[in-house]
Amino acid sequence: MSTAIAIARLIGIMGIVYVHAWTGRTAEELAAEAFSWQAVLRTVLGEVFGRSAVPLLGMISGWLVVSTATRQGYAAFVLGKARTILLPMLLWNVIAILLVGAAATFGDLKAPTPTSIGWTLNELVPLVQANDVNVQMPFLRDLFVCMMLAPVLVLASTAWLALVASIVVVWSVSGVHVPLLLRPQILLFFIAGMAARRFGVAERVARWPVALCALPFVVLIAPRLWTALLGNAFFDAHPHVMAAFDIMFRLASAVLFWRLAWGLAGSNVADRLRGIERYGFLAFCDHLVLLWLFGPVIGLTTGALGTALYPAYLLVQPLLVLGVTI
Repeated sequence: MSTAIAIARLIGIMGIVYVHAWTGRTAEELAAEAFSWQAVLRTVLGEVFGRSAVPLLGMISGWLVVSTATRQGYAAFVLGKARTILLPMLLWNVIAILLVGAAATFGDLKAPTPTSIGWTLNELVPLVQANDVNVQMPFLRDLFVCMMLAPVLVLASTAWLALVASIVVVWSVSGVHVPLLLRPQILLFFIAGMAARRFGVAERVARWPVALCALPFVVLIAPRLWTALLGNAFFDAHPHVMAAFDIMFRLASAVLFWRLAWGLAGSNVADRLRGIERYGFLAFCDHLVLLWLFGPVIGLTTGALGTALYPAYLLVQPLLVLGVTI
């Protein structure tokens, strides 16, 4: 089980790199080239490998916390999570502001720079909106909020867990912004992980055929890719439908990649993957700083999205991030 969890974490974190991969293009240019084959490749990689990341990591955190949330007092538990979740988030946000901001201010890098005290504070600790530089860090922020609720949720009855999960689903689909959680889906997946631990779902899914686990994903991936290629205009026109669909697709992705991780846990590469996973959290924290700073440098050789060498560069970006991190 522990090996499968480690491999699932690694898959999720490497998938996130595809979502944030360097393209050398502005948002407007990407929208204009949305249906070019290279843009489609980028979208496929991000949707296939990246969309499983948040549910996988959230559910794994919920699954693991069941055995630790009530072993110590509440204050000690929260303090421990602050050291392991909030402190790395804060340190890497400082690094991102200093290094990326300096490269953008004094160099040619096109990246967000400090515009106000409020902006800088939100980049340090994303309280009211997501970061502009380290866009992955709201996950850690919301995960810490989930951890603050964990001792209560672990002791809650199944009926109460279901009620809280239902409220979070409605909140997620409604699109109502309440700064308690920037992405309420994370709490939903966190609770799902707790429920999976309570009812032995992870072990049962691991016994299912891969084809069965892949079926919901295969059914949902085509409409997901089509809507992703259509861009924000389609999402903005159908926000509630797309929010509900996103939850279903992410859960289907998590089931498939958990099953694949379980299969890899019994393979010859399991020990090697588990050894690499030790650097996974660091790669999660540092990958955007690396992509901001070194993506354009490597891009001078490969070119941006649309050039002949870019697809090869896109494919290896997770490996490059991992290699530099290790």
